[in-house]
Amino acid sequence: MLDFRIRNVRKPLISDFSGRRNFLRFFMMTCMLILVGRAIDLQVFNKQFLKEEGDKRQVDDVTVSAYRGMIKDRNGEPLAISTPVESVGINPRELKFLKDEQLMQIEKLLSLPAGKIKELVKQYAQRQFIYIARRVNPQISEQVKALKLDGVYFEREFKRFYPAGAVSAHLVGFTDFEDVGQEGMEYLYEAQLKGSEGSKRVIRDGQRRIIEDIENIKEPISGKNIELSIDQRIQYLAYRELQLAVSLNKAKSGALVVLDAKNGEILAAVNQPSFNPNTKSSLTEGSHRNRALTDIFEPGSTVKPFVVAAALDGGYVSPASMFVTNGTYQIGRNTVKDVHNYGTLDLTHVIKKSSNIGVSMMSLKMPPKYLWSIYHKLGFGVSAGSGFPGEANGTIRDYKKWNDFDRAIMSFGYGFNSSALQLARAYTALADDGILHSVSLLKREEDDHPVRVFSAKTAKSVRQMMETVLMKDGTAYEARVDGYTAAGKTGTVKKASAGGYTEKNYFAVFAGMAPATDPRLIIVVMIDEPSAGQYYGGLVSAPVFSKVMAGALRILDVAPDQKETMPILLSKKTH
Repeated sequence: MLDFRIRNVRKPLISDFSGRRNFLRFFMMTCMLILVGRAIDLQVFNKQFLKEEGDKRQVDDVTVSAYRGMIKDRNGEPLAISTPVESVGINPRELKFLKDEQLMQIEKLLSLPAGKIKELVKQYAQRQFIYIARRVNPQISEQVKALKLDGVYFEREFKRFYPAGAVSAHLVGFTDFEDVGQEGMEYLYEAQLKGSEGSKRVIRDGQRRIIEDIENIKEPISGKNIELSIDQRIQYLAYRELQLAVSLNKAKSGALVVLDAKNGEILAAVNQPSFNPNTKSSLTEGSHRNRALTDIFEPGSTVKPFVVAAALDGGYVSPASMFVTNGTYQIGRNTVKDVHNYGTLDLTHVIKKSSNIGVSMMSLKMPPKYLWSIYHKLGFGVSAGSGFPGEANGTIRDYKKWNDFDRAIMSFGYGFNSSALQLARAYTALADDGILHSVSLLKREEDDHPVRVFSAKTAKSVRQMMETVLMKDGTAYEARVDGYTAAGKTGTVKKASAGGYTEKNYFAVFAGMAPATDPRLIIVVMIDEPSAGQYYGGLVSAPVFSKVMAGALRILDVAPDQKETMPILLSKKTH
């Protein structure tokens, strides 16, 4: 019995082993046949498929963006800087497999209109890559990445950021989506700022993704940094005060320029209204105009000191000359008027009281060519030379076309026009003892092209006359600068219209310098169409001059030169 059982057990074991061996042989043969069959299929029947797949993984040369140079103020404060960001793109071929809910998530994060991605997929169905959002906020970019959606890709770029926002927007300008300068210094110095792009060789997969960097072909060269003459501290101060004045006086617009009286550097140039270059949606019609440099207006009585200086230097009047004004002055069929009958005035009081008649009498003593040449030397009718895009030349007619009344009105700032920058530049000839300076938006130590317009003696004498304008019985008592002597001139200019000059709309202007004993700064303030009740330059623009000048001199550590500070009293009426 025992032997019988053993034989019966052994027989199935041998049979089972043989079956397993046969199964393994069959399995291996099957696998080999499948592999051989697949190889034949790929090599013979699907050869085109292999070629396409191989073509998809290819070597590509890609551009490496150059870092755009910074724009900085004179103290190194950044006004325009490039920051690394990512742009979002899609592969339309892959994206068609996403659900509507997923597409809506992307659109919501990127602030795209509902259905926009589907529209793009349909429009560019044959492309492998299209952008759907450029230079995205890093936080938003990370949120889109977190969705981990097929067919959504990211490319690194640079986005321009403007730390000063609206304060320096008109000067600095802005770039477009391709990072190319469109306005201001960004446009003017595009060639220096943009640098030179580099390139590298990479391997891309079939989904356009870079899977390997092979080599650098050309290193990118960063753009050069630009250092402006602007002092951002003074720029901010000027912006704040001008914004307040335009608002309080319910004015249409305003402009303000601060110049270094010693070398012509532009330390501040601000405008109202303004815009935020970081938010392109804030760009409204006219908001991007740099009025201080590009808009022109008739300068009005602010040019009277030049007429007095020209008459003195040319020997047509003397310091002892007197003028019988009597309120009206007939020139042919035209009449020149003063606000009041000031009677007999000396040179100082012609400026102090802003007498149109007094300067008209002086103008008629001078040959037209002589007065025209003085205005021309001062820069009226020609570019101020800052190089800023769209900088105004202003206009002044040829002296050969002047009649006597033309000569008269041009002595008190009508019949020709100027920008705020041109007027400020002209004042350097009085501030720096007769020397006219060129202007600069770039930081520099000195002016390489100074031009003498008046003698030092005449310039100092006229400057002393201009100090009286800020006295209690002058036309700009509100322009006084706490702790400093100051000199200046008001301008209340009727605006020209189709039918002549209007009695309703004015430019309120003030131009001045401080300290008057040795001027360091020149400031011109122009406010267009103040409509809150006051429109005189001495009431609307002079207070802005006072605040900005006081703050700017302290920022620059200019020592006060006024021993006693007089209390500020508001005059009832000024011209």
